[in-house]
Amino acid sequence: MEKKLPKIIIKRSKIHATGVYAGEDIKKGQKIIEYIGEKITKKESDRRSDEILKKHKENPENGAVYIFTLNKKYDIDGSPDYNKAKYINHSCSPNCETDILKGHIWIMAEKDIKKGEELTYNYGYDLDDWEEHPCNCGSKNCVGYIAEEELWPKLKKKIGKKKLKTKG
Repeated sequence: MEKKLPKIIIKRSKIHATGVYAGEDIKKGQKIIEYIGEKITKKESDRRSDEILKKHKENPENGAVYIFTLNKKYDIDGSPDYNKAKYINHSCSPNCETDILKGHIWIMAEKDIKKGEELTYNYGYDLDDWEEHPCNCGSKNCVGYIAEEELWPKLKKKIGKKKLKTKG
């Protein structure tokens, strides 16, 4: 029998807007919450993302993209209110990770998490629009932008080149 999911609390975050916090101690490797929403095709995912980003550029108060890659064919649109996992913020020093198990996206504890700690994971963005995704995690590891950890060396080179252009 599967262990019940740990209690979580949703409240204001220092990282960004709303965050998710551990309502009890959580052990490394434990499933915390499933990222749920509407299963959509990649084509529909691109259409929705473009629409949301256009609205965001017109007015930065307009929402965020909560679309999560499920597999090569489908994504999950996590924007519905019933998806509490959408409030988990990015961090360059995360305490959670994502794992796709039998067609379900799970947020898992990457290390032991104490009650009251904010839950975070690395969103794993590529570098296509890196300048549009500044990071506010505040961790000592922070690279300044939301990107997959394996891409940090490339990102640091891009940031260095950008700084050189703005100085000259």
